Amino acid sequence: MSNIAKCVNIIKEKGADALILLDEANMHYLCSFSPSEGMIVIFSNGDAYHLVDSRYTETAQVHAEKTGLKVIEISQSFYSHLAQLLGEHNAQCAVIENETISLKAYNAIKKECDGIILFNLSDSLMRERNKKEAWEIKLMKKANAIAEKSFLELLNHIEVGKSEKELAAYFDYLMAQNGSDGVSFDTILLTGTHTSMPHGVPDERKIKNGDFVLMDFGATYMGYHSDMTRTVCVGDPSDEMCEMYDLVLRAQTAGIKALEAGVKCADVYKAARNVLDSENMGDYFRHGLGHGVGLEIHEGFNASPRSGDTYEVGNVTSIEPGIYLPDKFGIRIEDVCYLAPRGRENLSNITKQLIIL
Repeated sequence: MSNIAKCVNIIKEKGADALILLDEANMHYLCSFSPSEGMIVIFSNGDAYHLVDSRYTETAQVHAEKTGLKVIEISQSFYSHLAQLLGEHNAQCAVIENETISLKAYNAIKKECDGIILFNLSDSLMRERNKKEAWEIKLMKKANAIAEKSFLELLNHIEVGKSEKELAAYFDYLMAQNGSDGVSFDTILLTGTHTSMPHGVPDERKIKNGDFVLMDFGATYMGYHSDMTRTVCVGDPSDEMCEMYDLVLRAQTAGIKALEAGVKCADVYKAARNVLDSENMGDYFRHGLGHGVGLEIHEGFNASPRSGDTYEVGNVTSIEPGIYLPDKFGIRIEDVCYLAPRGRENLSNITKQLIIL
């Protein structure tokens, strides 16, 4: 089923006449690129339009040959053209992205499209995006391959005396050199006691002998993201470091093993958390076990104790337990897994045995 057809189904399920998309990731899902500004409007009869300004006209037309969207270069404002399209299609009610729309955009729609009734999209389109097609997985595998190649190259440059900032910047350069369209998120590269901060920011701290180096990184390819975390050691680790690393790895293995279509997200979290709790280390695990990945680095379901969702075929999620000991060290190991029709597939290929440099 085409992505336009999926949107038509949503429109009909909502009892509406049209769907208005402004969110960059949602637009990418329909137009196959990421315009910084624009609008996609889909009607219940299948008519689908991509409104762009002159910066994106040519790009949109190239992609429209495959997507089926009709490209309109605006001459006034996006919202006046929207009002015109709604009038031409006699649309009385439209679905909007209530979870992401700005107040400015909402007010503009209400003002220009006088009398239009607006329904909430909520997570309906996200649930469609959350079920990846085979072609999307190919793009995610390409992004992952770029990131992994760059990681292996970076290992040759990690040594005592190098700073977090220096290595993080070089990591980003390597990913760009190897074909990434951009980083999935700001690269996290931490050393020593900084590794106890799950989302710490690289600074001028330099690597010392015996330090862990924690790297959380991702590349993008044609809009799709990769995500991986590896923790390595420069010099010989202590016995405690080895024991905690092994514990995190066992927790991750348990989480991945529990990940199946039809299993509750909260139960996958619990499978990994139970391993940590068995050694009284669960309280040092300070975030969810995983998040959906795709056109956004965080999308779809989360493996957290508060989640009410259940994994489905087509979902892609990270599995990333960690232990963070303040003023000592932190460890996180992260893979991205795909719930394929034939079963679970780990998209991450880099060894998870402790790498000692």
